[in-house]
Parts: sequence; structure tokens; C-alpha cells
Amino acid sequence: CQCLQEDTFSCRLLCDLFTICIFLFRGLSASNHRNREDSWFKSLFVRKVDPRKDAHSHLLTKNEESNLYKIQFHNVKPECLDAYNQLCEETLPSIHNDKYYPCELVGTWNTWYGEQDQAVHMWRYRGGYPALTEVMSKLRQNEEFMKYREERGKMLLSRRNQLLLEFSFWNEPIPRPGPNIYELRSYQLRPGTMIEWGNYWARAIGYRQHNSEAVGGFFSQIGNLYMVHHLWAYKDLEAREATRNAAWQHEGWDEVVYYTVPLIQHMDSRIMIPMKASPLQ
Repeated sequence: CQCLQEDTFSCRLLCDLFTICIFLFRGLSASNHRNREDSWFKSLFVRKVDPRKDAHSHLLTKNEESNLYKIQFHNVKPECLDAYNQLCEETLPSIHNDKYYPCELVGTWNTWYGEQDQAVHMWRYRGGYPALTEVMSKLRQNEEFMKYREERGKMLLSRRNQLLLEFSFWNEPIPRPGPNIYELRSYQLRPGTMIEWGNYWARAIGYRQHNSEAVGGFFSQIGNLYMVHHLWAYKDLEAREATRNAAWQHEGWDEVVYYTVPLIQHMDSRIMIPMKASPLQ
């Protein structure tokens, strides 16, 4: 920078400003270069999300015509539990056995340990949503069923239900002789983890088939979403403990537990006793 002697101060100021601009430009260029290198380096390790071409339900179920299940939770007034059970045993089998209704009673239970004074019912609709719609429409025309609903309503504190699909790698629930106790283990998963859960349990279910304890595995479609239900059968509580402890002797079971526990937001367990009318005894 060449300056006139009579304006030395102005020239020095201009030179200083010019020098600062050069340093700023070099700094920005180096930063951009580092950012590009850093972005490229991170791209080697950041997992890319593959776009899915289908819904999770189609990826996890047996086929497009999978059975639809409905699970019902009825909280009964304690003083009405015996009358409620008798009412269900008189009404539910008639629907199950009538071919006019494209549905089947999978099981009906009272909770033994867990939520008290509770009944749990599970129905299967072969043909999916159209079968469910057909059954609901026909039942509204059934005078006996409407009377049952009216009487049942007087005995309940609350009720809720969910519509479920079955995992492709689980058994389809079929009637079994008793006596058995049943455990319904319910898992509220973190949103977006259902596929990961299915991948681990597709392998894990092999570790839990040795005593025919696996009854069915389901995931929610309507109701509480990202909810999974596993249904197990045992001869008694001692058999349950022995069977669950035996799973840890199989190589790979500990890995499944390690990787699936972080997927869970909340979990719950019910020990249930089948009602007399339940196909699962």
C-alpha cells in the first residue's frame, strides 16, 4: 500500500481495513472447506432413512387379508363381578357359535393379578374391517345382544378397546385345553420403533416356544398406538417363572432383551384366569 505523506493517517487506516478483509476472507474460505469435509465425514456414519413403500402394518402381518382382532378391557363394579361373568357366559358363546356372524371369541378372562375387578375379551374378525363392520351392523339388530349391552352397562365403571393386527411370526391363537393361567404383557413403544421391535422378536420368539407358552402377538391399529400385546399361557405361576428363567439359557435371548428394552416407554403385565366360556382354557 503506497500512501501520500500528507495523508499518512488515512492511508494507514485503509491498509488496516484491507488487511482485515483479507484475513476474514481466508477464514471464511477455510471454514467452508472444513464444513464440507466435516459434512462428508459425518455422512459416512449417519444412518440414512430409506423411504418406505408400504405401511408398517403390511410389513409386519401375515398377508393383506390378515385377521383383525379386538381386545376389550371392562372395569367392573366389584359387587357386580359375579353377575357380569354369568351374563357374559350366557351371551358371548351364542355369538361365537353363530355362523351368521363372521367373528370368533378368542378368549375371555378375569384379571387375577394386575388391575382388579377387570374382564378382558378378545375377538377375531376373519376378513378384517369389512367383517367387523358386518358384525357390528348385525348385532345392532339383535335384541338379545342389545339387552345384554344394557344390563352390562349397569355393571361397569369404565371400558376401552383396541383394534389389533397379529405379527406374522407369532402363532395364531387357537383353542387349548386347561387349566392354564394367561399372561398379557402390554408394551407401549416409542413412536417409530415398531419395525425394529418386530425384527428382534421375529428371532426371539424361537426362544419362547419350547413349552408351547406362546399364544399370540399383536400390535395396535386403532386405540393406543404403538402398543404391542404378547399373550402367554402357563400351567401355573411356578411354571411361568421356570419358563421365563429358562429363556436366559438360550444364546441370543440376552441380546434381544438388551436391544428391545430401550424401545419401550411403558409396560404392563396381567395374570388372567379364563372364564368358563373361553375357548382358551
